[in-house]
Amino acid sequence: MGDPELEALRQKRMQQLQQQQGNQAAQQAQQEEQNKQFEQQKQSILRQILTPEARDRLANIKLANPDQANAVEMQLIQLAQNGRLQSVITDAMLKEILQKIMPQKREITIERR
Repeated sequence: MGDPELEALRQKRMQQLQQQQGNQAAQQAQQEEQNKQFEQQKQSILRQILTPEARDRLANIKLANPDQANAVEMQLIQLAQNGRLQSVITDAMLKEILQKIMPQKREITIERR
């Protein structure tokens, strides 16, 4: 293989790699945009079904335990979409829901002998 042929192959391969990177970047940007829109829709629904105090409590839980907070948010949204919520959820109602959902902590006692 001559030097010009090798250079042509290198250029072709470089273009292919750049095109792949461009496609991956575009897909990633599209995915991020979809995630951002989903979060905005989720927050909009939560604003409609939760009082400000309940939203604050949920935000605090999200800081401590993000997975559990997301699960609670999704359950509340599903209830709202199915029409099973009759009124806006207050802080007290959210506390009750969280107590039912969150696992009960076991009390551990250590006895010395």
